[in-house]
Amino acid sequence: MEKVFSLFFVLLIFGCTQNEPLYDYDIEKKINEMGFEVPEPSTPIANYVPAVSFSESGKTKLVYVSGTGPKTNEGTYITGKVDQDLTIEEGYDAARLTALNILGSLKGEIGDLNKIKRFVKVIGMVNSTADFYQQPAVINGFSDFIVEVFGDRGKHARSAVGMVSLPSNIAVEIEVVVEVLK
Repeated sequence: MEKVFSLFFVLLIFGCTQNEPLYDYDIEKKINEMGFEVPEPSTPIANYVPAVSFSESGKTKLVYVSGTGPKTNEGTYITGKVDQDLTIEEGYDAARLTALNILGSLKGEIGDLNKIKRFVKVIGMVNSTADFYQQPAVINGFSDFIVEVFGDRGKHARSAVGMVSLPSNIAVEIEVVVEVLK
């Protein structure tokens, strides 16, 4: 009888923690209060999908978001090379805009941004000149925004690299892996 009670107690505790929210605030509401809006997911420009979910077992899954650029609300992209056509600050803003577009893709894939358990990995690519070495300062536009929105759950492993060019001459391209609740 004691083993049955112990098992019942463990199941009760596990069941309760599954329903607890990850945040004490609503993610999209916070983004709106910061003066931003999560856009609809973009239509891919080639033969791929914006995001793919992967789950083997357990109560979480990983979502891989395709390389995403700084698409504006008007449907155009921020383009050009950082250190030639754009300043570091403009590149930073482009990376922040890319964060919003990535959140749009995530929302399209998982339905609710409050399910994001943590950002795992970020790969940031900067369209920059050959003698520009401050790619991390540009990709900080993404990282700073994500940490401001998600707190410690937004902290991530990251690469920030320079590229000789990016598709359609976009200023930055970022891809992410996030862990989400099932």
